Amino acid sequence: MEATLKKMDLAFCGSGKHKISAEKFLQSENAIFLDVRSKEEVQTLKFNFDLFNIKVVHIPIEELPYRYTELPKDKLIGAFCSSGTRSAWAYSYLLSKGYENSKWIAGGNEDFAAVLKPGAIYKRTL
Repeated sequence: MEATLKKMDLAFCGSGKHKISAEKFLQSENAIFLDVRSKEEVQTLKFNFDLFNIKVVHIPIEELPYRYTELPKDKLIGAFCSSGTRSAWAYSYLLSKGYENSKWIAGGNEDFAAVLKPGAIYKRTL
């Protein structure tokens, strides 16, 4: 993790390559939506992106050190939480474990609600 943090200088953070918007993430076919929210949060609001060909994997942030090997390294992984804090931690952790194709999904619940309007969903059914 130390080596990963040392790489996160101004150029790294300023490039924005570590983040992905909800809208852009939903355009990423065959990706993994890594939901690091608590079990209680998922019980309250659950995501399903089958129409987008995106698999949802729920691993609460505190379980990630024990379960990160369940995630494939050859697919885009978008780390998500309701506010962006835990997803940033998850992204950094995955990067430190060699998951170079991971991203931090910018935003939270509201950003997905804004993107998942009937028009966007309808387009996926065509």
